Amino acid sequence: MCQMGVIPVLTVKPWRALFDEKFHVVVGNLPPTQEVTLHSLHQSEDTDYWEAFGHYVSDAQGRVTVFKDPSVGGTYEGVEPMGLLWSMRPIPGSRPELRLRKKEVHTPMVVHISVYRGHMSQGFREQVALASVVTERWYMAPGVRRVDITEGGVTGTLFLPPGPGPFPGVLDMWGGSGGLVEYRAALLASHGFAAMALLYVFPDQHKNATIGYPYFEAAFRLLQDHPLVAADRIALLGLSLGVTVVLSITAYSEAVKPRCCVCISGSHACRIGATQSVEETSQGIHKKYAKARTDEENRLIWRDVLLPIPEDIDLKVEMGRITCPLLLVVGQDDQNWAAVESADDVSYVWFAYGKHHASYMQFKKPLKCNGKM
Repeated sequence: MCQMGVIPVLTVKPWRALFDEKFHVVVGNLPPTQEVTLHSLHQSEDTDYWEAFGHYVSDAQGRVTVFKDPSVGGTYEGVEPMGLLWSMRPIPGSRPELRLRKKEVHTPMVVHISVYRGHMSQGFREQVALASVVTERWYMAPGVRRVDITEGGVTGTLFLPPGPGPFPGVLDMWGGSGGLVEYRAALLASHGFAAMALLYVFPDQHKNATIGYPYFEAAFRLLQDHPLVAADRIALLGLSLGVTVVLSITAYSEAVKPRCCVCISGSHACRIGATQSVEETSQGIHKKYAKARTDEENRLIWRDVLLPIPEDIDLKVEMGRITCPLLLVVGQDDQNWAAVESADDVSYVWFAYGKHHASYMQFKKPLKCNGKM
């Protein structure tokens, strides 16, 4: 395979780690200036296959060191130590509209990492790898406790770090595609937060009509009253439609006073009124879907639905009412929400109010809500 019959060696350290822990991928025993492809493959719990790959050229010593060497092509480019994870996509020929989500947090995400001769972009299964390693990426660290929550009408899952506490708390709300998504809360608990994944969009549409401020206030109190949670150190975390929930209840609820808010890929340009349900707000957004369009690959683009960002304060969350620190995380390539325009408007409004405790992070790499709202 290689010069003088030397067998390439692939190492991944640590091979077992938390999902967000950086790993070091190194290929050795290659000829100098050898073109190779590093490839990752994962079979999801839905049995679909996901992959990522980067094109590398070995150095004068015959090594590829991913944390310092650039990928010159593939699903990611440049020096990207975690590119083999964050750039994963469905393999060619997969069924449409897939979403990579970990359902069972007690088991690891198993990722096969392999190195191939040459710069490949397809046909990995038909080729023999030079070397391969199986790695495990975990969301739930040893000692983290998972507790089902069904109290006071609230449904969710609480993850508690090991130790006596009290721990800072996080109320975690995903998007409007519904269901109870636990893996982010499990990972937060693995880093020392008491995190509760909250179910607020139910398969039973009738129940959704009753989910409004009282439900979120009850969930906040439940987390606040837990003996292992620091009552004055609770954050709200929202993604997609969850951002609408976070901003609305922080601005208008007298019972919800978070220490800070983190909002990922959402907008303030729609809000939940004090007497409204989440379902009513979602229906209001859906009525605007006539403005949605499709791209050249027939993918539905929703970001136009809320554009232009309204100037009328009655049509969006009144950001001047929010007094806690706020972090907005958006992707410049987000095609589901007008996240960049919304964050620009929020920043303008906050500075107009003389508030300077907002942070605004933009990512040039795709950061998208890949599922339905």
